Amino acid sequence: MRIFGKGRHRPSASWRQATDRAFTLIGDGRYEDAGALLTRAADLEPWLSESWFNLALLYKFRHDWEQARAAGLRAVALLDKETGAPDWWNVGIAATALQDWPLARRAWQAYGLKVPGGTSRPKAGGETAQSGEPTGMELGSAAVRLSPEGEAEVVWGRRLDPARIEVLSIPLPSSGRRWGEVVLHDGVPNGERVTAAGPSYPVFDEIELWAPSPVPTWVVLLEAATEEDRDALEQLAADAGFAAEDWSSSVRLLCRACSESRMPSGEGDGEHLDPHDHSEPGHPGPLGHRTAGSGLLWVPERECGIAAPAALVRGLLDGWVADSPDSREWRDLEEVC
Repeated sequence: MRIFGKGRHRPSASWRQATDRAFTLIGDGRYEDAGALLTRAADLEPWLSESWFNLALLYKFRHDWEQARAAGLRAVALLDKETGAPDWWNVGIAATALQDWPLARRAWQAYGLKVPGGTSRPKAGGETAQSGEPTGMELGSAAVRLSPEGEAEVVWGRRLDPARIEVLSIPLPSSGRRWGEVVLHDGVPNGERVTAAGPSYPVFDEIELWAPSPVPTWVVLLEAATEEDRDALEQLAADAGFAAEDWSSSVRLLCRACSESRMPSGEGDGEHLDPHDHSEPGHPGPLGHRTAGSGLLWVPERECGIAAPAALVRGLLDGWVADSPDSREWRDLEEVC
């Protein structure tokens, strides 16, 4: 016997008014007031999956993951269709935030994604269910916007599953994020980055830090006579299992509208100067963008970010200089995050 039937599909005028007002308040950041209205809407129309979907969204915005999971499960219990509903995606995000891996697997599968098998565990009736982190989904690369409500920064990363990205760029210290951290991100892309080779990648907005990185971020001024000298440091750091990034060429300043649109990326070969770049071409440092390309003058002074342990970073830089002392130099090393 079902407690709530599905005979009523059209919400009442009171439900619509409360819901519309609630989302206006959400847009203004007034989550508490919005929550009261959405709770009232759910009381008015408890048989509507939208009532619980909206509450799950609100709890996601508030990072109240226990409540988001509970509301999301009520929403999917009232769905008419089997797969593909965004309600399941919200459940997957909440389950991932809580490390509820069996539910996360169920959510991604119900949405229509293929999830590789995990550790089997017994269920009632002699069946088995898959538990454990949903690894091996091979979702590829993507970009993530760190601190989207603050001094936002878009960085590159590797998608671990539909709700998490491992940061592979070295973020600027203003973001408060580090190389190697895992961030929880929203499901709907908010922008796109197009590479010179052709492929485009979605830009997801960070929700919160999921797993911190113990590796600090350093900034250092380099004298690199050629691009090859700069590339050698990046390769040396990568070979050691860490990272170095030439911020003088990888950082662009974009307005919000440009950042959230379809933008060319500096990843790959070719020249990427574009009219949406609001930084100063040729200016070294994190407030200027310099993309290497044919016919452009190389600026030897580079501001470089390095992600490496304190016990290793100076050895990396000294080893880099020792390989070509006539064309390489470093100074002013500082830990910034």
